[in-house]
Amino acid sequence: MWTVKKVGLGVLALSVSMELLYRILRRLRPERILNEVLFFPPEVTCVEHVFTPSTAPACLCLLPHDVETSLSRLLRHVLSASSSLDLCIFAFSNVNLSRAVLALHSRGVTIRVLTDKEYAAISGSQIGVLRKAGICVRCDRSSVHMHHKFALVDGRRLITGSLNWTLTGVQSNMENVIVTEEPDLVQPFVREFQRLWIDSEPKRHQDQEI
Repeated sequence: MWTVKKVGLGVLALSVSMELLYRILRRLRPERILNEVLFFPPEVTCVEHVFTPSTAPACLCLLPHDVETSLSRLLRHVLSASSSLDLCIFAFSNVNLSRAVLALHSRGVTIRVLTDKEYAAISGSQIGVLRKAGICVRCDRSSVHMHHKFALVDGRRLITGSLNWTLTGVQSNMENVIVTEEPDLVQPFVREFQRLWIDSEPKRHQDQEI
């Protein structure tokens, strides 16, 4: 009888020890860092499910629905912003990406957009739409093109690659986007955005022209 009781206590002690060990190892193990690669062009599908809740009426367009593609993943990463979005983009004419930025603005997310001064006015550019909505936009004033294509979500998630946020870039070209939360990769882009943002301040250039 005592032997059975001892075995039972031993099993219980082992179980508790294993649980404690599991919790300790879980705390010591670093959290998995987000790293994702997206390739374009994606399959042409409806992305309405990214913007609307599941309880909303179904979209009646003829495109395939509820399909996850590189575009829907990119939109979800942009829409994941809870406090800030810093966007440094050469050309911006894609309506779905513009819609995502406007949705963040309506939720009170702080948004800063830096773009190339010449490409801000190309046909179909969404820069005017963003400005009209009250989003702060600055144009690079240097003598060369501001050719960056990156976004910073909440200052901790980097979205970058060859993709211009245009209809052609998303639907026609072979492009790539990397999404990462690796601090050693994110922080240089944070510093670069801040440097370009300060350099592009309108008042600074007005003072230089006087």
